Amino acid sequence: MVDLIKRSTSSVKNDVTSGLTVALALVPEAVAFSFVAGVDPLVGLYAAFMVGLVTSIFGGRPGMISGATGALAVVMVSLVREGNAMGLAMAHPVANMGLNYLFATVILMGLIQVAAGAFKLGKFIRLIPHPVMLGFVNGLAIVIFLSQLNMFKTADAGVAHWMRGQDLITMAALVMATMAIMVLLPKITRKIPAALTAILVITAITISLDLDVATVGSFIRDGGGEGLKGGLPVFQTQLFSLIPRNMETLRFILPYAIILAGIGLIESLLTLNLLDEITESRGNSNRECVAQGAANIVTALFGGMGGCAMIGQSIINVNAGGRGRLSGITAALALLCFILFGSAYIEQVPIAALTGIMFMVVIGTFAWSSLRIMHKIPKSDALVLISVSVLTVMFDLAVAVFVGIIMSALVFSWESALRIRARKRIKEDGTKVYEIWGPLFFGSTKMFVSKFDIKNDPDQVEIDFIESRVSDYSGIEAISGIVEKYDKAGKQVRLKHLSTDCKKLLNKADAKYRSIILEKIEDPRYHVVADPNAFN
Repeated sequence: MVDLIKRSTSSVKNDVTSGLTVALALVPEAVAFSFVAGVDPLVGLYAAFMVGLVTSIFGGRPGMISGATGALAVVMVSLVREGNAMGLAMAHPVANMGLNYLFATVILMGLIQVAAGAFKLGKFIRLIPHPVMLGFVNGLAIVIFLSQLNMFKTADAGVAHWMRGQDLITMAALVMATMAIMVLLPKITRKIPAALTAILVITAITISLDLDVATVGSFIRDGGGEGLKGGLPVFQTQLFSLIPRNMETLRFILPYAIILAGIGLIESLLTLNLLDEITESRGNSNRECVAQGAANIVTALFGGMGGCAMIGQSIINVNAGGRGRLSGITAALALLCFILFGSAYIEQVPIAALTGIMFMVVIGTFAWSSLRIMHKIPKSDALVLISVSVLTVMFDLAVAVFVGIIMSALVFSWESALRIRARKRIKEDGTKVYEIWGPLFFGSTKMFVSKFDIKNDPDQVEIDFIESRVSDYSGIEAISGIVEKYDKAGKQVRLKHLSTDCKKLLNKADAKYRSIILEKIEDPRYHVVADPNAFN
């Protein structure tokens, strides 16, 4: 009992301290993504609070952090811009109408995500090959790294340029000090959270030495914001009165909603898979889809820009010991407290401290093992891994993952198509037997057909499928075509060891197959074109 109490107390402490660390790291990210999307910083902060809270309570992966993300923000920017133009073109022009269109789009996005979870589409994340996963984490690590390089820039008369001289030295020194604390402190003791300690120490140094460095407060003001302080989220009553309820509105927001829902689910489910590997546990992908959708509906109704899982903050949380739902709840509530009561203190946190933490996230996220195994894995897998990494950096996560899956599927289809074999032998009665090996599907049908020598075969032929699996309708059509060719040549063919489904489809196509297919044999135990629900 004493051990149980100690473990529970330790777990709560880890969840709370890691949640506080994540909340501090969420502030500049949420603000930055708000600027990217072209909305007020509070819109991003409210999204980080509400999406984070709802998914932490109801999501399928304890310890995973959700909030406003850059992957969604880059899509939202054009939505907000076009929405503003549509608002000004109305009979009674409305300024900043793009924000209302954004809220409506996020609500529709959430409904799509809830539907995906209700129809159990989350399980398809299992189809993502491992090279795509490695490419995803490597590409995302590079994206996080490049985004943090912007913190080494300063604005002069509205023009951003790289730091020089003393400013650069001070910034680099604080970043390196943050990273050093995070590396060395766990070697001394693991009872003190390294990331939170690093933030407090670096903040104390900058305040005590009165260093002129960028802080969370200056970051918000440089971006055009008025500060971090705000009130509680308010229900957006004007949303339903200002937006026209017609087909034109639906045609405008639906494509954006589908894209945002897809990106959000892919990033969330890939992050879920990654945390599954790190924690050696298993989350519920369908439950996460529903939770993400519900969170986006809620945040849009209360003035948030929507969001999804955040891999950087999730890794910060898990590495700091946050494995339970309490860590995400703590991060969300702490963020709200920062907005309501602690803005003056949070605005003093140096950007350098948060940048150092994110650099450590980059080091922890990048799959360094992929560099060591690159020359050991098949070239096709290496190409997929590199392609996904590059596309994640150049475009976005959704494009990269889709391309990676397509590439992997094409490689698999090509290699499977080459595996079809036909072993030939002559029985004592002169019947020629073709023993088919390998999968028969759309990619291997031509290879399958090329195995038969119809012109020179004897009058009696058997085709035995005991070592083959007919995977789709193209394979059935190939079998039917071979039978037709033997019929035209005046030769008799028999089919053995076909699956039950193949037999049904062939018999349905032509009654002659009842005499061609040999039934009085023991068929292998597999099914073709099977009911997918049988394998849930």
